Amino acid sequence: MKTNIGLFLAKRAKLDPERIGLVFEGRELTFRQWNAGTNRAANAFASLGIKHGDRVGVLMANSIEFLECFFGLAKIGAIVVPLNWRLTPPELAFIANDAGIVALAYGAEFAQTVAALRGSIPATSYVAVGDAAAGDRSYAALTASMPDTEPDAVGSGDEPLVIMFTSGTTGRPKGAVLTHGNLFYDSCTVAMSTDWRWGDRVLIALPLFHIGALIDVVIDVHVGSTTVLMKAFDPVGFLKALQDQKIDSFLAVPAMLHFMLQVPTIKTFDLSSVRWALCGTAPVPVPLIQAWSQIGIAIQQVYGLTECTGGAAVLSSERALDKVGSTGLPMFHTDIRVVDDLGRDTAAGEIGEIIIRGPHVMREYWNNPQATAETVRDGWLYSGDLGRLDDEGYLYIVERKKDMIISGGENIYPAEIEGVLTALPQCAEIAVIGVPDPAWGEAVCVVARLKEGQSLTLDEVIEHCTGKLGKYKIPKKLVVTAEPLARTPTGKLLKRAMREKFAASA
Repeated sequence: MKTNIGLFLAKRAKLDPERIGLVFEGRELTFRQWNAGTNRAANAFASLGIKHGDRVGVLMANSIEFLECFFGLAKIGAIVVPLNWRLTPPELAFIANDAGIVALAYGAEFAQTVAALRGSIPATSYVAVGDAAAGDRSYAALTASMPDTEPDAVGSGDEPLVIMFTSGTTGRPKGAVLTHGNLFYDSCTVAMSTDWRWGDRVLIALPLFHIGALIDVVIDVHVGSTTVLMKAFDPVGFLKALQDQKIDSFLAVPAMLHFMLQVPTIKTFDLSSVRWALCGTAPVPVPLIQAWSQIGIAIQQVYGLTECTGGAAVLSSERALDKVGSTGLPMFHTDIRVVDDLGRDTAAGEIGEIIIRGPHVMREYWNNPQATAETVRDGWLYSGDLGRLDDEGYLYIVERKKDMIISGGENIYPAEIEGVLTALPQCAEIAVIGVPDPAWGEAVCVVARLKEGQSLTLDEVIEHCTGKLGKYKIPKKLVVTAEPLARTPTGKLLKRAMREKFAASA
């Protein structure tokens, strides 16, 4: 059998044809039905001339159609470019042009965004889920006219399957090229390092344009679990789904755990079916782990990056309390080291850069050999995160070397926001930092030194950023200081010093 991720679904459909594979908004699809719909999608894209190696953008909310497109495009050897619908048209246009997408599949709710992209991106075919704009193909009509026969599988192993764009520290996103083999091995490494089981029902509400959610669907198909998919997260709806769908495990970020605990009626939900949850993107505060443990649900923390297909280290629920602050041990097919600036291993307890090795490390950054060479060296992925290992080999994240902010599970890079804010005429100096936030983990905070006689309000900052940045990147806090911003001797902003100084006032 080829290592083609699309064929995973075909194989599961043969092994468990009448078992429920996918649940979404009241619809239940057996693996056989899911695979048949995927085949129609594959044959539909092929009929549009999509071929091996072509890049296809997918701008959709979580849906059955998103997953049919993903697995269908995988079968015919196309490369999927999941698009973050929270981004603005200019941000999406950069990604679409950098990837060179030849087609765009989109949800009708994003028709206005797509209208703004037309003529500025290379796509020549547009396929709409829902009401299609004039000249675009209807996904429903197109797939209904296609056979559900298996297409000839093309693409496998080290060939690209996904280009997952991540926010760039220089203000431009980079496309992590993830291969069929990368997703296969990450599926293996996560499943073999956690309590994933055949027949489990797994709830996913995080957006599928994130690798964390997408790889979890692949794991479900690989292992033989049922994916219960939500269009979007809301605390009450999620709790209701846990109860009504008899969920065994779920995927979360710390903010989700926090918001569910704030639901006044949480104790009225029957969550007895849930064994555990996988929680990532940021360290899980110990009080959250303890609170969910009292409910009877074990929280397993995970550390990873898009560039390693999502998984690198995991902390078992059994060690969560005696390894406070740790993100765990390297996963099954994963090696992790912490090194100094010369690439030498640090001693236990010493801080250095976290580097990762495994067959799930990305092939490259799309169309960016310089960034690839800087990030992947001698087979090791240099994460840009600072951490330490204890004497048992447990990993602790100390600092984000690249100053990334994680707010509600979204990766936000200050340099991109600073590039927009430098146009504010009132500011002499400006910096963007993350400050602690009880709900979102971190909030985007602007630190500004103003020109003499000038003033600046948070409302003005928000107004300036609206339309230029995705909503989740827009600053939520502002600190105005009369002192020059802290810098290194070479002029670089000292973000850590600013966080220590301004977090409380923010």
